[in-house]
Amino acid sequence: MHEAPILAPPIEAERWFNTDRPLALDMLRGKVVVLQAFQMLCPGCVTHAVPQARRLHEIAKNLDDLVVLGLHTVFEHHAAMTPVSLEAFLHEYGLKMPVAVDRPAPDGPIPLTMTAYGFKGTPSTVVIDRERRIVRLTFGTEDDLVLGLVLGSLLNR
Repeated sequence: MHEAPILAPPIEAERWFNTDRPLALDMLRGKVVVLQAFQMLCPGCVTHAVPQARRLHEIAKNLDDLVVLGLHTVFEHHAAMTPVSLEAFLHEYGLKMPVAVDRPAPDGPIPLTMTAYGFKGTPSTVVIDRERRIVRLTFGTEDDLVLGLVLGSLLNR
C-alpha cells in the first residue's frame, strides 16, 4: 500500500536572512521547494549540505518554478549558534538563499519546525512539490544525482 504524500508543515521562523520579507510555503505554492535544514556546527552540513544548497540555489535563480530555502535549526550548542554567528556563517559560505532561523520550542531544546517535520537531526533535506506535499525527506547527506532526478521529475510535471 502506497502512502499519500503529507502536506508540508509551515516553517516556524523567528527570523529570516537573505530576503526582504518573511516567507511562507503557502506563498510558494505552484513551485517546487527544497528545504535544507542545517546547523553551522554540524560537520555533514558544512562539508556537504550547505555547499549542495548553495549550488542548487545558483541553478534555481534561472528557473521560475524551483526555490531553495535554508532552515537553521539548532537543537544543541544553542549558545554558540546565535543569529549573529549565523549571519557571519552565511556571509563566509556565500549563502544567498533565504534562510529561516527555526523558532525555539518554549518547553525543550528541539525547535518547532524540526519537531513538525520529524527531523532526526541535521542535515535534513526536504523536497516539496507544487501542491506543498512532502515527496522526499532525507536525513544525512543527499546524493546530488538522486536529488537532481527527483527535482527533474517534479519540474517536468
